[in-house]
Amino acid sequence: MNHTELTACIAELAALRYTPAGLPALDLVLEHASELEEAGQMRKVQLKLRALAFGPLAERLVKQSVGSVWVFKGFLATPRQGKSVVLHIQEFQQD
Repeated sequence: MNHTELTACIAELAALRYTPAGLPALDLVLEHASELEEAGQMRKVQLKLRALAFGPLAERLVKQSVGSVWVFKGFLATPRQGKSVVLHIQEFQQD
């Protein structure tokens, strides 16, 4: 199963674009920071993650402020021309 849930702030928002099929698409960067237990020790975790949203979700998300914090749900995939992982957002809600 490929399901990801991440509390993160919007670090960067690109302009809303459209796919060749006319579907709204949004590229963004999310930032996360937390402290988690790993092997009995507390560990500070920080990350930046590229993300994508499509359709009405992209149109809603582009209206949000950079720096606002949300819970994002979706799946991870590697783009065709890349090696990095991208979160495909399927849902987001206020933290």
